[in-house]
Amino acid sequence: MRASRLLSLLLLLQAREVLTAAELARELEVSERTVYRDVLALSAAGVPIYADRGRAGGYRLLGGFRTRLTGMTRDEAEALFLAGLPGPAGDMGLADAVAAAELKVLAALPPSLRDAPARTGQRFHLDVPGWYRETAPPRWLAELAGAVWRDRVVTLRYRRGEHEVVRRVCPYGLVLKSGTWYLVGRVGEDVRTYRVDRVTAVESHEEGFDRDPGFDLAGHWRARAEEFLRGMLRAEVTIRLSPAGLRRLRHLAEFPFGYEAAVAAADEPDGQGWVRTRLPVESVDVAYTQLLALGPEVEVIEPAELRARLAEAAIRAATLYSAEDRSPDRPA
Repeated sequence: MRASRLLSLLLLLQAREVLTAAELARELEVSERTVYRDVLALSAAGVPIYADRGRAGGYRLLGGFRTRLTGMTRDEAEALFLAGLPGPAGDMGLADAVAAAELKVLAALPPSLRDAPARTGQRFHLDVPGWYRETAPPRWLAELAGAVWRDRVVTLRYRRGEHEVVRRVCPYGLVLKSGTWYLVGRVGEDVRTYRVDRVTAVESHEEGFDRDPGFDLAGHWRARAEEFLRGMLRAEVTIRLSPAGLRRLRHLAEFPFGYEAAVAAADEPDGQGWVRTRLPVESVDVAYTQLLALGPEVEVIEPAELRARLAEAAIRAATLYSAEDRSPDRPA
């Protein structure tokens, strides 16, 4: 445990040059007293680490000192090469950079771990786009990725419905969701999201912007995605479900929290195990498609329009499968 912490401390100093004891303690999740002891241990082992005094001071390594990655375990080495799986990095124009970084890491690994990239490639492959989707990256993805890395302002031409709009954006980050790339950026005082495949032109500027250091891209995306999905559930239907229907509803509800809301609102089962509940849905049309798949395992109570449509569908199905005429030549 301590050996791993000492290596982490050393790598932190290599990456950031100067860190105070408080910063190191926060990164390593230990006390400052533990940091002091670890620094003394590294110094005693011959690592050229010393402390600068004063307000801008902290611990640093003598210039040029680097350690080989001899403390890395096999699991760590193989996990590291997972980050270089082909796909998203190549889409952003970073395939060459990733390959070069892998070669440098490979050269730094001890001989016993140099089969890590081969083992990883044999066992894992990342195929991001969904089925029946175009695999080519969006036209302007690499340009936007460059602006994100350099914190440069961009002007977008963006297709919105039948029209195009122009937006001046401070690009905070890119998100890959189910094979679709999104740009998250600040426009004025607002943080907005744009589908990259709807961007029709990008003008990159030399002007930089000050990134909000407290902005959490992953947290922002989770919150906005859930807010967007919940906002789509604008209607509600009242239904009765058999035990089988309730089980199958999990796989048919548009969003997981729609199913969760239906379960939470369910009454006590009746004598046959049926429950009455309310299901959030996007629209009556969407609910019709979802509930039709449950067949006789669901009864719609409200709204009357949806109940009538499902009743009509049931009558048509019963007529289609009636025993009165089984002739395969019957006209449609």
